[in-house]
Amino acid sequence: MNFIVMLIVGGIAGWLASIMMRRDGNQGVLLNIIVGIIGGFLGGFLLPMVGLNLGAGWVGYLITALIGAVVLLLIVNLITRGRAR
Repeated sequence: MNFIVMLIVGGIAGWLASIMMRRDGNQGVLLNIIVGIIGGFLGGFLLPMVGLNLGAGWVGYLITALIGAVVLLLIVNLITRGRAR
């Protein structure tokens, strides 16, 4: 996948995950992109373990990154606040 597309899709996934986890006010654009990209790697690692394959292309990467970013933010919430939001 093109690096620029990965940044854009990762940023969108990180932004959507931060809205879903109610951390949107705490994060900026750069952190949203980082969370989305790390979430893409995390989702790409975890989803095949449970038997899910969302396909190729930017839509599959967006869904995978969104799921991974939500899991990442859930872990961060557990570590920083001691509970899931």
